[in-house]
Formats: sequence, C-alpha cells, structure tokens
Amino acid sequence: MSNENKVLLEQRKENATKVKAERKKGEPTAAFKGASWAALLVGAASYLIGLFNAAMELNEKGYYFAVLIFGLYAAVSLQKAVRDKDEGIPVTAIYYGISWFALIVSISLMAIGLYNAESIVLSEKGFYGMAFVLSLFAAITVQKNIRDTQQAREGE
Repeated sequence: MSNENKVLLEQRKENATKVKAERKKGEPTAAFKGASWAALLVGAASYLIGLFNAAMELNEKGYYFAVLIFGLYAAVSLQKAVRDKDEGIPVTAIYYGISWFALIVSISLMAIGLYNAESIVLSEKGFYGMAFVLSLFAAITVQKNIRDTQQAREGE
C-alpha cells in the first residue's frame, strides 16, 4: 500500500472516530431523529391540510382534530408509562391502565368516525386513517428519541 493510501486510510479512521465520539452511547443517530421528526410533521401536516380542505361541517372537522390531538397525547403518554415501567421507575396501575384506555379510545373514535362518515369517500377515509397512524407512531418515536438523548447526555 502506498503512503498516500495509508494517509487517506488514517484520515478516514480519525474522521469516523470523531463522528462516533460526538454521539453518546445509547443516543439515536441524527438521521433517525430527523426521520422521526419528518414522519411526525408529514403525518400531522397531511392530516391537518386534508382536514382544512375537506368538504365537511366545522363540527366534524373539530371532531377529527380533537381525535388527532387526543391520540397523539395518549400515544406519548403510553410510551412513557411502558418505558418507565420497563426501567423500574414507579408507574401506578391506574395511570398505566388509563394510558392504554386513552389510546384504544382514540383509535376507536377515529375508526368509528371514519366508518360512519357518509360524506367522505373511501380514498379520503384511508388517507385520514394512514395519516393518523403515521402521526401516532412518529410521536412515540420522537418521544423515545428525546428520552434516549436525554439519558445518554445525563450518563456522561
């Protein structure tokens, strides 16, 4: 191997070490954090833009907006309760149960609302359902990333 190749190889190793040193152990990668935030923004924005442009009564729009906000809160709350329990942090049974109940209720309200919505065509129902599920999943992932980053930085 020539001297030039050895120098380039050493530089690459140094750069890789620097990149790894910037990210703490257990901290998600910047790409994963970015993808999670992008999924949340795309899901919630798509849902809200679709809702804004929908040809439905204002009270129906309010219902679907409230279900989205309720679902996002319930999903994050459940993720936190599950993780706390897994890490040995005390979680009361009532809070854990309410978190599960709230998520199930929000998903059920969305499903029942879409099933009974006669003014919404099937393709729109699918759109709202997928944007809703994407938003819930992304909210859980974003919350997990925030907590993992916080723990990694506290563990220094």
